[in-house]
Amino acid sequence: MLLRLPTTLSEAQRYLADGAVPVGGATLVWALWQRDGFPEQAMSLRRLPEANHIAREALGAAVLLHQVDDRVPDVLRRAASTVGTGAVRRTATVGGNIVGSTLRCLLPAALVLDARATVLDPDGTYETDLSEAVAKRPLLLGIRWRDPVASGYYKAAGEAGGPPPFVVATAVHAGDDGGHRLFIAVRDGYEVISETAARGTGTDEVLAALEGTDLGSLPAEAREEVRREVTAILDRTAAH
Repeated sequence: MLLRLPTTLSEAQRYLADGAVPVGGATLVWALWQRDGFPEQAMSLRRLPEANHIAREALGAAVLLHQVDDRVPDVLRRAASTVGTGAVRRTATVGGNIVGSTLRCLLPAALVLDARATVLDPDGTYETDLSEAVAKRPLLLGIRWRDPVASGYYKAAGEAGGPPPFVVATAVHAGDDGGHRLFIAVRDGYEVISETAARGTGTDEVLAALEGTDLGSLPAEAREEVRREVTAILDRTAAH
């Protein structure tokens, strides 16, 4: 297998057009390749500057999970810090986790940040909705968002080899009209549900509105965790 390591977008675009298979940290695909056979070409973005930046409102796809620190909002930092073991976090990448993994541990955090995806295809780069990027699995260069007023993250305890732990991610964003809006996303098993509600109403009204969405179909214990997380972040942002 020939591993391509582009240093420019034009190189990455050319390798992609030549059939190179994108690979992040290879924490998930290596075993599959050993079983099914290795591709002729693979491509890593670890030397591509556009895929390695870390900022308050942007994160590159080639950034390793252990590098995600307090330069990004708390919800994203905490999500990255709870993925797998330390050894996994030193190898796995942001892009591989979001578009290459069925667990998608970072996806709830990215959704509540209302993030957009920057992707590359043989025709060039473009920005797209994050849910579309997850569904179509293009070559992800990074994600961008607006800094929230506040964010929160909860992950239930899990068992090794068991189902994915339940996750609740929350964020409150300031709108252009001066109002605030709550974003919430949960991972229940392998399914991710995201919803939003106006922050201007009281906590009980927000919770009632969320109960009328797909979140209301969650098991009772999961709905209670949602209630706790929503109440906590609304209390924290009450003065804003």
